[in-house]
Amino acid sequence: MEYTKKSGFATLVGRPNVGKSTLMNHLIGQKIAITSDKPQTTRNRIQTVYTDERGQIIFLDTPGIHKAKNKLGEYMVNVAEHTLKEVDVILWLVEPTTFIGAGERHIAEQLNKVKTPVILVINKIDTVKNQEEILTFIDAYKDICPFAEIVPVSALRKKNTDVLLEQIFKYLPYGPQYYDEDTVTDQPMRQIAAELIREKALRLLSDEIPHGIAVTIEKMTERDNGIMDIDASIICEKDSHKGIIIGKGGSMLKKIGSAARREIEDMMEMKVNLQLWVKVRREWRDSEIYMKNYGYDGKDI
Repeated sequence: MEYTKKSGFATLVGRPNVGKSTLMNHLIGQKIAITSDKPQTTRNRIQTVYTDERGQIIFLDTPGIHKAKNKLGEYMVNVAEHTLKEVDVILWLVEPTTFIGAGERHIAEQLNKVKTPVILVINKIDTVKNQEEILTFIDAYKDICPFAEIVPVSALRKKNTDVLLEQIFKYLPYGPQYYDEDTVTDQPMRQIAAELIREKALRLLSDEIPHGIAVTIEKMTERDNGIMDIDASIICEKDSHKGIIIGKGGSMLKKIGSAARREIEDMMEMKVNLQLWVKVRREWRDSEIYMKNYGYDGKDI
């Protein structure tokens, strides 16, 4: 059978915080990956799907490639590096700068080991006052890796994202559609709900809590009248963190809950009754048992 449409896998890599999740959300047109100004927000591979008349791109948004500091870090790095060999095209996101730091050089090292075509995506070009400067950024990067293409974009302003889609399709094979046209993600609802709660917690707590929080959905049941009951726990590593997450008179937990509930309702298109608890699990990021419980089980590595 001869296929008339293109179909394949693309992954986004880059140092933590370069805007991978923001870019993917804009390309897909829906909020799937969580975004936060804290690095290493994405812990699992999030698979999202873009379909148009040209075919289908399945995006794997991996955790940032970085040097691991604990078991959770090792898990995230393994997932990211394993993905590079599985896809048809790699998008490497960088910020607009002529300085190439150790983190970038570490990524370039990994990319030079694979035969997959790499598109360099210079993101955040909306922050560059003189657009001619973009040429100097391209010049700084062009020899670090044999890039298939270099595309400057602004994920936030959706600038050049159509050009980027065009370049991705260029490197995809012809093949079957893996998903229905209206599919945007293969993540189960429970996982997306947990990620949305975690995003709101990270955003509202800003710098008060280090990165060690996870969210588990204890219960998710739909009532006959079309209301979804969700019980979720925010897991932290210290008693002092628990107090900060709950806030004075429960005020912070309420804020996190109502912000998350609104987004979960939008996503599920139904009323949601969200109950949040906070639990302390010391050193959970270094415990394989806890990591498995919180969804980081390494089965996809």
